[in-house]
Amino acid sequence: MSRVVLLDAGPVGMVTNPRATALCRECRLWLDSLEPRGYDVMLPEIADYEVRRELLRASKVAGIRQLDQLKSLIIYLPITTQVMLKAAELWAEARRAGRPTADPNALDGDVILAAQAILVANEGNEVVIATTNVGHLSQFVDAREWRLI
Repeated sequence: MSRVVLLDAGPVGMVTNPRATALCRECRLWLDSLEPRGYDVMLPEIADYEVRRELLRASKVAGIRQLDQLKSLIIYLPITTQVMLKAAELWAEARRAGRPTADPNALDGDVILAAQAILVANEGNEVVIATTNVGHLSQFVDAREWRLI
C-alpha cells in the first residue's frame, strides 16, 4: 500500500508560481518534503486544468512553464471515463443530500478530483488531497489543508 497525496489547484498554483512569495516558497518546501517522508505525489488532470486555464487567460508564460515542469516531475493522473462516471455519482449523491459543491450547471472540479482520489484509494492506497479549501472535498474523501500533511 502506498501513501498518496493528490494536489488540488491551490497548492499547484502556489508551487508553480514563478514569483517567490513567502507562501509559495513554503509550499514548494512542503512539496519537496513529501517524497522523503514516503508519499507518492500526483498531479490530477483536473487540478492541472484549473490552474492552466487561468495561466492561459492571463498569458502567464512563466507559470505555464512551471506547471509543465511540475507535470514532468511527479505522477500525472489523467481523467478517465471511470473517473467521470464516479464524479457523476458523487455529484448526484451530494445534490440528493442537499450538499452541492458547485452551481448546478458548473462542471464541478471538486467531484472530479474526489472521484480520482476514491479510485486511487480503491487500488489499495492511502490517499489524501492537499488543498487550500477542505470544505467541499472532505464530504467525499480525506482532504486536508496542505500544511497539515
